[in-house]
Amino acid sequence: MLKKCFYILALTVGLSACYYDKEEELYPADPNACDTVNVSYSKTVLPMLQSQCYVCHSQAAAQGNVVVEGYNNLKPQVDNGNFFGAINHEPGFSPMPQGGHKLPDCTLKQIKSWIAKGAPND
Repeated sequence: MLKKCFYILALTVGLSACYYDKEEELYPADPNACDTVNVSYSKTVLPMLQSQCYVCHSQAAAQGNVVVEGYNNLKPQVDNGNFFGAINHEPGFSPMPQGGHKLPDCTLKQIKSWIAKGAPND
């Protein structure tokens, strides 16, 4: 009987030693997580500009004499700090969108990440 118990115990320990969990199955990626790594002008920044900024700051509108339509118009605003200061509602900047709510935190983090990478035209 003791020998039989030993074999059952050995078999149980042996099988459990071969078991492993996959981290991605145990802890799936948070669908609400903010991806600040895979950020680009064309996939992240441009769609935000089109939906939030072009109404007032396109070639046709140019309110406040500021145009962010097209990478070559946006880049100087990014380089001098005006773009992020405005969309982040920082003191000393006109908060954008004017009269609107601040952009979502994730969007701001993504844009900040893009700027930190040198604001490439990708």
